[in-house]
Amino acid sequence: MSHDFELIGREKSKIAVLLFHGLTGSPFELKKYGLYLHSQGFDVYSYSLPGHGHNIRDIKAVKYSDWLNCAFAQFERLTAKYEQVFVSGLCLGAVLCLAIAEKYGKKVAGVLTLSTTLYLDGWRMPWYSFLLPIGLSTIMRYYYIYPECEPYGIKNEKTRKVIKKLLEKSEVAADNFPMSCIYELLKLSALVRKNLYKVTSPIVIIHSVEDDLASKKSAEEVYKKVNSTQKDLILLNDSYHMLLYDNEKEFVYQISSQFIKSQINIKNDSKINILNLNLGV
Repeated sequence: MSHDFELIGREKSKIAVLLFHGLTGSPFELKKYGLYLHSQGFDVYSYSLPGHGHNIRDIKAVKYSDWLNCAFAQFERLTAKYEQVFVSGLCLGAVLCLAIAEKYGKKVAGVLTLSTTLYLDGWRMPWYSFLLPIGLSTIMRYYYIYPECEPYGIKNEKTRKVIKKLLEKSEVAADNFPMSCIYELLKLSALVRKNLYKVTSPIVIIHSVEDDLASKKSAEEVYKKVNSTQKDLILLNDSYHMLLYDNEKEFVYQISSQFIKSQINIKNDSKINILNLNLGV
């Protein structure tokens, strides 16, 4: 279930994009996104986060600090090789992107967050979710598993059926969320929320109005609290949580590429106008 891709390209670009997958996911879910960005002239990297690999049981022993240390190490490695490094991520990956921007400031050329999960408050969350803090604060978190279920974060029914089959074979991601890893995600999210004011890099926040896992509250909080002079919040109306596989995926790809290119133009003192990222939404 690893599906790492260290590099898409041949290190010919001066621009690198570091991608982070979602909770219990894998780099596989970023592959088409990464290939598109590479086709636009960027070198693209992604790796399995700690605890995400061939055996989902490994995630039960992982702490959020392991995810942070992994993300920081990957970013530092790329900044030593490239003129500009952009970060983008989905779900947990988006939270890690924010953590990187908080720590490294302007060293981050730009941030693209997709389905940022600072809160688990989407419409698919069960009616008893208000009990979640109780379970997370006890030993129960090492035993309870929250099963992945319909709609699997995807509004497009045809794509949803394909993903469902892949999940059943455990080829792309786990088909459940151990409560212990949800606990670590929420701890990480709380830490990141406290430090959003430290984010100063250009940022584009993309989120679905109908996100089934995390409502738009997460995205709106990021937009409100970051101190980036250039920031855009883009809300999608025809997708769920898995934006990179849903009805508006091509739009997300295009916006991401346009944003990166606009920041390259700024660094090169180009007079090309910055694109209006909200166009078409």
